[in-house]
Amino acid sequence: MHSTARLKNARISAQKVRLVADQVRGMPVDKAEQLLTFSNKKAAHIVKKVLLSAVANAEHNEGADIDELKVSTIMVDEGPTMKRGRARAKGRGTRILKRNSHITVTVADDKTGQA
Repeated sequence: MHSTARLKNARISAQKVRLVADQVRGMPVDKAEQLLTFSNKKAAHIVKKVLLSAVANAEHNEGADIDELKVSTIMVDEGPTMKRGRARAKGRGTRILKRNSHITVTVADDKTGQA
């Protein structure tokens, strides 16, 4: 049994989120939630909300026991990039890239393992 939650167009670059995602991949849900709670990174707060959503989906839709769940997969993909301009010296301009990301978290119980 596995359950998934997705967040699309999160206003943070995928590279920053992957640093946090790599820390919690494969961990039990309660330890992952604890690690994300006390992390100083902005991405940790975002990933924690998606993780808790996946846990709630597993509990409500599948009737899973929360204590046996673990983070089976967590994927961070690049989303659409907003292109903006910034004025520079001598009448020039440069491009600013405001990156987005898509975060997918899958939780599964220990019996099924990887999803």
